[in-house]
Amino acid sequence: MQIKKNNKNRINESITAAEVRLVDHTGQMIGIVSIEKALMSAQSVGLDLVEIAPDSTPPVCKILDYSKQKYDAKKKASEVKKKQRTLTIKEIKLGPNIGDHDYGTKLRQTRGFLTHGHKIKVIMRFKGRELINTDVGLEKLERLIRDTEDIAKVELAPKREGNQYFLSLVAK
Repeated sequence: MQIKKNNKNRINESITAAEVRLVDHTGQMIGIVSIEKALMSAQSVGLDLVEIAPDSTPPVCKILDYSKQKYDAKKKASEVKKKQRTLTIKEIKLGPNIGDHDYGTKLRQTRGFLTHGHKIKVIMRFKGRELINTDVGLEKLERLIRDTEDIAKVELAPKREGNQYFLSLVAK
């Protein structure tokens, strides 16, 4: 058998203990045996002797196909990574004097992002004399909230900071 070395488990001849507690390839506890007998048992079935619990006295070793165990662990880790989802924040910028057609386009974009599970940050920016009538922009934001209330909830209500209003929406 080939000697393999890994940071986590010692395999075959790299096991340094004189005696080990052996578990065979079917999962049955054999008991405490010498390392030579454990290695011969592993070689007789064509598998590896892997040190499972090196801190116990004597260390626990199991007869198994180490490359298959490594492959299964890697596959499991990739499945877990695949199921994780990163939350992305999408920005939608509006003006207080936005036309109906442009508003419809922004609404479609917003709904699309929300159906894909994204978080939306809506920014309403006022320029020049638009600052006099901020209530018009606030009405547009409230309209957007009403138009998306079936698929979204408001995380942060419209909040004014300087010459802008901010609104945060999250998919339900």
